[in-house]
Amino acid sequence: MKKTTKQYLEYLEMSGIQDIFFEERKMNSTEKFEKLKAKTLKCKKCELAKTRNNVCFGNGNPNADLMLIGEAPGAEEDKTGNVFVGRAGKLLTKMLQAINLEREDIYIANTVKCRPPENRDPKAAEKIACLPYLEKQIAIIQPKIILLVGRVAAINLLKQDIPLKTFRETTHLYQGIKTYVSYHPSALLRNPNWKRPAWEDLQKIQQDLENLK
Repeated sequence: MKKTTKQYLEYLEMSGIQDIFFEERKMNSTEKFEKLKAKTLKCKKCELAKTRNNVCFGNGNPNADLMLIGEAPGAEEDKTGNVFVGRAGKLLTKMLQAINLEREDIYIANTVKCRPPENRDPKAAEKIACLPYLEKQIAIIQPKIILLVGRVAAINLLKQDIPLKTFRETTHLYQGIKTYVSYHPSALLRNPNWKRPAWEDLQKIQQDLENLK
């Protein structure tokens, strides 16, 4: 501590001032995002921390108008730490390009950041432990539209245990944000007959994004 600073503090103490408060510098959105990511990468709040190889925080544009949210990382994601890679990821890239979007234009995340063993559904305790990270991501990104892919992601965020078909029949609000539900890309790989309704969902989102311009 410099001599002049020390003398000034001693003067304040003799004057009867015991506490000095410094206003914390406000972080911008990028700094908030990096701080949240660093915290998430070290998370050990549930049992998945013992079996994961990597935490899959999310990828994309932290200032995106559209945020896509899936269920949980798979084997390929766990290896790389990136979300939606492998065959499902390649299909997702093509789906986005069909509505004139690149992956870098949106932000992609999962409701659970670590891979459940054998790709099982996340347990209740795991979803509860991880949800605050996703909520903070949404709060920082402030997307205009959310797309939930897969029934598990929809149930986790919208708190309704209904068929995916029923989810798709209407738009929803999550934290005041317009939210759509559609098929997960991996489901489309298993059943190509769902590609047409998935395309219809994407067209609605494309129209909403156009209306934002």
